[in-house]
Amino acid sequence: MSLISLLIALAAERYLSAPAWQFNTYFSKYVKLFNGFSPIGKVNASFLANIVFVLIPVVGCFFLLEAVSDGLLHLIISTLVLIVCFGCVKTRDCYKQYLMAAFRGEPTTCDLHHQALMQDKNLKDMGFGQTLIWLNYRYFIAVMIFFVIFGAAGALFYRLLTKLNETPCQEAAESENTVANNQLVLFWVDFIPVRLVAFGYMLVGHFSRALPVWLESVFDFTRIPSKILSSVAQKSEDFMIDAEDCTAEPCLLVRLAKRTLLLFLALNAVLILTGTIS
Repeated sequence: MSLISLLIALAAERYLSAPAWQFNTYFSKYVKLFNGFSPIGKVNASFLANIVFVLIPVVGCFFLLEAVSDGLLHLIISTLVLIVCFGCVKTRDCYKQYLMAAFRGEPTTCDLHHQALMQDKNLKDMGFGQTLIWLNYRYFIAVMIFFVIFGAAGALFYRLLTKLNETPCQEAAESENTVANNQLVLFWVDFIPVRLVAFGYMLVGHFSRALPVWLESVFDFTRIPSKILSSVAQKSEDFMIDAEDCTAEPCLLVRLAKRTLLLFLALNAVLILTGTIS
């Protein structure tokens, strides 16, 4: 049933752009609810508060699905959770606005869209194409991996972690430690998936060119995941492009990301159909 949920969610995500289908809608409501009733502090005020904040909905989702004995109802709930966890309308809109500005010959506007996206996602020192590569991983492929392995609760767990990493801390006294702990947890959560996805980029791109970069990063415990993924992706794609064309790199990397997404979807289908995973 995981495969059916994946296919439905991927097909529906692009067309269900209303706020009711967006993760940020429920995240914002949950933050207000948690901050209003939590005896241990607000979200991102402390690492302990963040642990409790993540565990409540994840554990609740897990036990809800465990309690559902009807297969069809289980499929519907899992698929709905996955649709909400998949994708990000704001990122897609930013990409479209960036391309339209580029086609109009407005590089300053392109740069503003780029900077706004990085600020919104709490990213630094990444090109626009690299940013899209990373967000494609974060909002699609990683969610897919966690869903297939851990179910809907796993997809929800990963999305909550990434959203916390994008959310500013509320109390300055605890902010540095909280941010550092958030990033450390996410670093280890992404450690294996990022390297698997980077290997997928090599398979659908230039394997021999990207292999040395990937091998250097396999056991590198200091390099941040986004840098690993973007560096392998860049080596996996040809960049025989005009330096003044600010649409070339993003478009090439987005196409590479889409091919990789299809690769992992096909791989998941094979593993599920052969009974390797359920």
